[in-house]
Amino acid sequence: MVLPQSHNLAVACEGLTCLPASRFDPRHPRHLPLRRNLPSGFGRSAMASYESDDSVRSYTFQSNRSLASSHHLRHVDSLATLPSGAGRIPHLNAVILGEALASEENDLVCPSDEFSKQALVPSPQKYLEMYNRSIEDPDGFWSDIASEFYWKKKWGEQVCSENLDVRNGEVKIEWFKGGITNICYNCLDRNVEAGLGDKIAIYWEGNEPGYDGTLTYSELLQKVCQLANYLKDIGVKKGDAVVIYLPMLMELPIAMLACARIGAVHSVVFAGFSAESLSQRIVDCKPKVVITCNAVKRGSKVINLKDIVDAALVESSGNGVSVGVCLTYENESAMKRESTKWKEGRDIWWQDVVPKYPTTCEVEWVDAEDPLFLLYTSGSTGKPKGVLHTTGGYMLYTATTFKYAFDYKPTDIYWCTADCGWITGHSYVTYGPLLNGASVVVFEGAPSYPDSGRCWDIVDKFKVTTFYTAPTLVRSLMREGAEYVTKYSRKSLRVLGSVGEPINPSAWRWFFNVVGDSRCPISDTWWQTETGGFMITPLPGAWPQKPGSATFPFFGVQPVIVDEKGVEIEGECSGYLCIKSSWPGAFRTLYGDHERYETTYFKPFPGYYFTGDGCSRDKDGYHWLTGRVDDVINVSGHRIGTAEVESALVSHPKCAEAAVVGVEHEVKGQGIYAFVTLVEGEPYSEELRKSIILTVRKQIGAFAAPDKIHWAPGLPKTRSGKIMRRILRKIASRQLDELGDTSTLADPSVVDQLISLADT
Repeated sequence: MVLPQSHNLAVACEGLTCLPASRFDPRHPRHLPLRRNLPSGFGRSAMASYESDDSVRSYTFQSNRSLASSHHLRHVDSLATLPSGAGRIPHLNAVILGEALASEENDLVCPSDEFSKQALVPSPQKYLEMYNRSIEDPDGFWSDIASEFYWKKKWGEQVCSENLDVRNGEVKIEWFKGGITNICYNCLDRNVEAGLGDKIAIYWEGNEPGYDGTLTYSELLQKVCQLANYLKDIGVKKGDAVVIYLPMLMELPIAMLACARIGAVHSVVFAGFSAESLSQRIVDCKPKVVITCNAVKRGSKVINLKDIVDAALVESSGNGVSVGVCLTYENESAMKRESTKWKEGRDIWWQDVVPKYPTTCEVEWVDAEDPLFLLYTSGSTGKPKGVLHTTGGYMLYTATTFKYAFDYKPTDIYWCTADCGWITGHSYVTYGPLLNGASVVVFEGAPSYPDSGRCWDIVDKFKVTTFYTAPTLVRSLMREGAEYVTKYSRKSLRVLGSVGEPINPSAWRWFFNVVGDSRCPISDTWWQTETGGFMITPLPGAWPQKPGSATFPFFGVQPVIVDEKGVEIEGECSGYLCIKSSWPGAFRTLYGDHERYETTYFKPFPGYYFTGDGCSRDKDGYHWLTGRVDDVINVSGHRIGTAEVESALVSHPKCAEAAVVGVEHEVKGQGIYAFVTLVEGEPYSEELRKSIILTVRKQIGAFAAPDKIHWAPGLPKTRSGKIMRRILRKIASRQLDELGDTSTLADPSVVDQLISLADT
């Protein structure tokens, strides 16, 4: 057995199993029980092999020195001789990125024997076998997977063509060029033809409890074909752009699939962005049509989406881009059509036209490298970046990552809480699951409406087996208390997942022990809009997990950690996370701005894709993502990652959530400003403030102690759960006239609350 690049599998699980949670105090998530500690005498030059039978599961060890060496396995040999503490970045007189997170490295959570025996990847050996082949023979590895899908015409001899080094000319990535296929056909027709026509494709849950619906694969195909025929009839052709501004109705994935069926390029805009943001995207991609609905209800609040679209279309027209058709779905649970503002000649009711079209539609066959969709990253300043994904490689990558990271079984009921306005909704609500013939839950409403038990009510209602959500939601549910979770059964749950940002270990523990009853592995996924799919992720049946670690790379992914000069760092280390060589799901360019694509992602460290994230690799080879490297505060020469400080803050038993930003400091250069949300019912006090600061001092050091604790009843978040740190920086710096657009926040009133508490 050999180990993949960057990995020294020093995970010792001899006789170690995951026990059910014993007594715990949900207000003290750090103290939730886990099996801990490696066997004595187990050091960094050991590796594990896995053995399993019906009665026993153990790990045995042998020396790294006996391993055969190759270029991408070079870390294995180097680890045998590295001194203790190797890998610190020499030019950073700093706390190492991820050090606070990595302090949890002795926690070890193993999948149960029963889970592993039934898993698609049941052991480290199987993972290593597949991973090694994906690196040493990527053409063969991905061609075998591609052959499982339908291709009208097979690709040529060259599976992958790439140049990631700006010094060698234009950056270019191509996979399966010349292969002709269609992702909608593979999501729907292929599954119907395989006998899954009567299987539920989508379980839909409305904002109000009891308001729901379902679509089988056959019914979904028919509705997609009707919309596709309508779009063709109004002149939408292959390569044309279609902007979709819809909430999480079933019509949202229907619209995405209809565009893909006819070769149109969809650009989904999260139905929470302001008119100005929507207009920017319309002006950039110049769509033939905008698809929206009249309104949506989120919790008790009605949001008039059509008014936002109307304002965006007026602004777009003023900037030289006019859209001829605004197809509007009547979401009657939120607003009746007679209350909807209307522009004759442009606005069309979906229900008046789409159902009249035939339920079959010819497929537009496209090249693997033809565009599939545009997804704009918002950015805090400047023009949004239009990330462009193409068809063939993205199709394979989303399908394969979904299958293995969630250990997908045909009987699974899968729920991802993300909105399709973000990449998670593209890859893991629509395309990845449907390519596998999965049953997907789509939820229109808010996770805390009508109360904080809504998620678990939905889990029990649909017998959800796989639940994939963001750490921000986990932490907010932690704050509300375990009683909202434990009043529901959740016995159907089999796998949990985390997405969006590093999950701090205490939240991981709560998620594992309380939500998963200490029996569900957590796929703590790291990836980006630009990567298309998971890059570093646990495979739930294969690896022992460490709370807060994304573990090891997915098949075909070669992560490296580099220092400030772009030199790869061996072994246990921290630095800048880069990827060498391409993978099928990689984005191909930024729409209309290939120069920005190269400058942003490939010029910082020539020869690599620069992720923009910091990463720590511990002595066992586990990866710990520490957030964006621009989220680093330089305090008196110490570069401190905000993620470590936040992790230390939330380890305090009375701290539910925290967000840290840097502010100017006349002595230190920058100071640490911490927004802290307390667990429900805890009063603010000077004693508590000192106690929280002391926790950071103990975990990281005095130099990382926050200069300011800003009490925060809530944090400004988008409806997908992303914390808007741009707004927090402005509040911390008292630049209150520069807060900018707050319309995308789930609760804009939080901003006023934070301002009122600024000097408390």
